[in-house]
Amino acid sequence: MEGRMNIDDLKGAIGTIAATMKENRDYLVELDQRNGDGDLGITMADGYGAIASWLAASDEKDLGRALMKCSSIFNEKAPSTLGTITSLCLMAMAKSLKGKTEASLAELAAALESGIAQIMAKAQSKPGDKTILDSLAPAAAALAANATAPCGMAFEAAALAAAAGSEATKAMRAIHGRAAYYGDKSIGIIDGGSVVGKLIFESIAAYCAKEGRG
Repeated sequence: MEGRMNIDDLKGAIGTIAATMKENRDYLVELDQRNGDGDLGITMADGYGAIASWLAASDEKDLGRALMKCSSIFNEKAPSTLGTITSLCLMAMAKSLKGKTEASLAELAAALESGIAQIMAKAQSKPGDKTILDSLAPAAAALAANATAPCGMAFEAAALAAAAGSEATKAMRAIHGRAAYYGDKSIGIIDGGSVVGKLIFESIAAYCAKEGRG
């Protein structure tokens, strides 16, 4: 259905994200080694791979319950800062979509904004701090702004916004996590977490395109 997504779309989108993270595993590890722990590609590939496998085998139809289970699995399979942050985001999205078997783009954007708010509250971070929020926040805004468009067009806009936000982190100074220890030396280096956010929305846009969703 144009402009709406259900559990099958969630399975397809997460499956595509998992494949993308696996494909970019070494690239993300290399990015993270510049000013982080070096485990980014491993934890993201493991986390998304695990929730994709669970979704593929599940007959759950409720988007909220499915995402709540995904949050728990991700937290277990991706023991890292971004793994925890991702789990928190999924949990907030789950609460927003509880009881729904399908969601409009506006509802998905609102759920994502709830997830972003949860990250900001728990991590005490905000866009501009050189984190995944620098790609997630503009993507959520673009999705909301294109909520009446077909899914493909809306997520393509979100992907472009996420990519621009990620690229902008090169000019930022890291103030969170291990990257913060590098101080001004972190300037000029793209944030790995923001690249993860970009890859997420590029994957969803690719899934929509593959399914002929406009």
